[in-house]
Amino acid sequence: METTWIKDPLAIFTANTKNAQGGLVIKGNRIIETLSQGQLPSVPIDITIDASRHVVTPGLINAHHHFYQTLTRAYPGALNKELFHWLKSLYPVWAGLDEEMMQVATEVALVEMMMSGCTTASDHHYLLPLGLENAIDIQVEAARQLGVRAIFTRGSMSLGEEQGGLPPQHTIQSEEAIIDDSLRLIREYHQADDGAMVQIALAPCSPFSVTTELMKETAQIARQHGVMLHTHLCETKDEEQFCLERFGYRPVDYLEEVGWLHERTWLAHGIHFNDEEVRRLGQAQVGICHCPTSNMMLASGICRNKELEAAGAKVGLGVDGSASNDGSNMIAEVRMAMYLQRLRYGSAGVTHFDALRWATAGSAAAMGRNDIGKIEVGMQADIAMFKLDDIRFSGSHDPLAALLLCGAQQADRVMVAGKWRVLDGRVLGVDLDDLMARHSAAAKRLAMKAQ
Repeated sequence: METTWIKDPLAIFTANTKNAQGGLVIKGNRIIETLSQGQLPSVPIDITIDASRHVVTPGLINAHHHFYQTLTRAYPGALNKELFHWLKSLYPVWAGLDEEMMQVATEVALVEMMMSGCTTASDHHYLLPLGLENAIDIQVEAARQLGVRAIFTRGSMSLGEEQGGLPPQHTIQSEEAIIDDSLRLIREYHQADDGAMVQIALAPCSPFSVTTELMKETAQIARQHGVMLHTHLCETKDEEQFCLERFGYRPVDYLEEVGWLHERTWLAHGIHFNDEEVRRLGQAQVGICHCPTSNMMLASGICRNKELEAAGAKVGLGVDGSASNDGSNMIAEVRMAMYLQRLRYGSAGVTHFDALRWATAGSAAAMGRNDIGKIEVGMQADIAMFKLDDIRFSGSHDPLAALLLCGAQQADRVMVAGKWRVLDGRVLGVDLDDLMARHSAAAKRLAMKAQ
């Protein structure tokens, strides 16, 4: 195995207290040494990468997304609406997804994230219309082809409009089909070992789209098979009202009732918690994925990141779907997180270090991973390297702060499990023009099917 020294970075964020100004040494898929300024590696080096023009971070980790939504960015029928009405507008469109659309949407989402410094991407896919029952299989293959680390959450919807839920009947599945496929995916794809490249989690979509019975049975399966649980929770006040009217519980009480209030659960959004619920979530060490751009676009609210962290919850970061964000850019999302959280906690209350931590170590912890998200000995060699040579950075002084304050958009180099996957800003092995042409054609075809 070759030994690589990423030498003397312009700046480095390790997501811990280690001094790594002299860079880091990688052998195989692991970090084997971090160096202080002026320190030389203790092992023979095969390859030296001059990082003197790069800001280096752990690979960014996206803890919540909906890859298929790249096909409905800026969709006219869904503009200027809040969550429930926005979903109602798009459910009939998304019901037209087919295998080709799923493949190209997944590839676009992954490529866009990799270009922005993301090395681990989680996707929450809950729409499996007739003919697309193998959606997750398609996604696994796309991730393998690109060499990116992925956590695919097998989503589900079983509570249709006729049963008092939000989604149309033709977008839901039977609970038997959902459980059978969840077990199949765990059996075929879930890797439990350190350094896992593909993992499966179970992810009933939300309280307003699945039954209580499915939530409970999913929790039991996850416990038996050692996989994580994921769902949307407390994204809007509408959801809170729905839970009170249908179940007689506030959302966090409902979470506890169905057996989800524990450290193997991470939640998307988590905006509308009261003080007592923040305490309980922290005590249970639940993960929370902050989705700032989506929360602003849908006017949902602001997650209580600092209070949740202080209580013991594990706070990560996600871009959410590319129809409520209209992008899959992780480094841009880190900047959004910093600025949105400052509206709650003030300029001194949230720093660029906080935002970068949420996007790395925070997301890893939220999703139950302890092998990624930090630059330290023994961790997986997942690295993002950014240049500050665009005009947007001209005149900047603190390189690490400039990465966010001046609005970085793209990584120069990205390494996943010790292998370079992005060089000179391009994902290796991907014809970007061809990919965008196929994706654009698929988006038009999906829109036509909905007319």
